[in-house]
Amino acid sequence: MGKIKPGKKPARKAPVKTKELITKNTSIGEVVSKYPNTAEVFGKHGLHCIGCAIASFESVEQGAKSHGVKVDALLKDLNAAAKKKKPAGHEGCSCCGQ
Repeated sequence: MGKIKPGKKPARKAPVKTKELITKNTSIGEVVSKYPNTAEVFGKHGLHCIGCAIASFESVEQGAKSHGVKVDALLKDLNAAAKKKKPAGHEGCSCCGQ
């Protein structure tokens, strides 16, 4: 590794930002609350329990794994659906850039 010259600070890497609206750690309840049109996507992937009590705190990854669903495929479809519509409550605004 190279030495840092006195008086110079090491370069910092910028934090990695994801362009995805929904990640594997997002709760199912949050996804459906913000993006109601994703309910259909969950159903198509075999997750029909989006309204159950567990969905309010279970992550997308946890729900997918417990139902034998491929997480990456589900996330791809959820994000595609979420990007098509503005989050609930933001239909008439321009704050979220969508």
